[in-house]
Amino acid sequence: MRMRRVARCFGPANRVVRSALRGRMTGAPRRVASGLLVVVSAAFSVIPSARADVTVGVAVPRSGAYVAVGEQVLRGVRAAVRDANAKGGLAGQTIQLDVQDDACDSNKAVAVAKHYAVSDVRLVVGHVCSNASLAASEVYAANGMTMVTAASVAAKLTDRGLPNVFRVCGRDDDQAKLSATVLAERFRDKKIAILNDQSPGSRALAAATKDNLNRIGINEALATAFVASDADDAALADRLKDAGIAVAYYGGDAQEMGRLVRISADRGFRPQWFGTSAIATQDFATAAGPASNGVLMTFYLDPRRKPEAAAVVQALKAEGGDVEGSTIYGYAALQALVEAGNFARSTDARRIAATLHTERFDLVLGPVGFDGKGDVTAQGYVLYVWKDGTFTYAPPP
Repeated sequence: MRMRRVARCFGPANRVVRSALRGRMTGAPRRVASGLLVVVSAAFSVIPSARADVTVGVAVPRSGAYVAVGEQVLRGVRAAVRDANAKGGLAGQTIQLDVQDDACDSNKAVAVAKHYAVSDVRLVVGHVCSNASLAASEVYAANGMTMVTAASVAAKLTDRGLPNVFRVCGRDDDQAKLSATVLAERFRDKKIAILNDQSPGSRALAAATKDNLNRIGINEALATAFVASDADDAALADRLKDAGIAVAYYGGDAQEMGRLVRISADRGFRPQWFGTSAIATQDFATAAGPASNGVLMTFYLDPRRKPEAAAVVQALKAEGGDVEGSTIYGYAALQALVEAGNFARSTDARRIAATLHTERFDLVLGPVGFDGKGDVTAQGYVLYVWKDGTFTYAPPP
């Protein structure tokens, strides 16, 4: 920028500056004008070197039943931001986070999404619960925003074909298929119960698992819904025991299933319990106590064992605490946005979404891409077993 143009920008001061530039001043007036030029030059010189920020929204439950999963995702996101900023940020811009609590509630999720829209936050990691992601994604789609979820598994989320919705985790229909296969292969001759607590996720997984099991040619002995509470858990345990149930499949959250498993054990009922990705947190073992030993569970492939995640896992452990559940998937969700933005050399949400659909990236999950629906191409669900307060890969039958 020429100094003549700078002078025009400063309104009434421009006459002084222009006179100084033309050499019409001498003595003190000229020195004042020269000083003004120095100030103006210094003010404009910092603008080209200033580094802008890009804000990424993080929508997770920080209250309610799924706080533990929300904290896992948030921990992973924060670690990914730290590492990305150390390497230049997102398309050269420093990443800042706007963390919001949706409590896994659809209405609150919509409110969070609208907050991001009016705040001009165009990139979002979230949400955790599928009902929250389904509700909020409509707002994101209407406003040209891009979201990547680390934990929402509902098939409907990506089956709608919204171009701005992605997930780095698996789908519940794939989880249900694996659950049905495990039930058929390991417990074909046992009495099987399929339970749900009437929450959306629990009900959907129970229905999908039942459908897949029936297609294989096996019928469950009992399929029922109940209200999760101490009294109802006790009544349910007695009912299952009296019916001779040997295997109980339940898609409840960590604390709900942990309580049911513990109460059942206290009442002398110890079937083979079978849970879902919702119990992939220490909260389950804490709630169930020793009765958690032997409980089966479907969950995503453990990324902690991948060489691509080794450095991240080591750094997180050094900070304190185990790297459990969805932590690495939270890291991967933020990492995907960064990698796509750096490839496109842009922070524009639509360009990042288009790049996610067309390119492959080296993430902590390994080399992956996203299909036309927005589903990640990484390996899906595997079977785990709980033992001594942690879960490991289940041995072959």
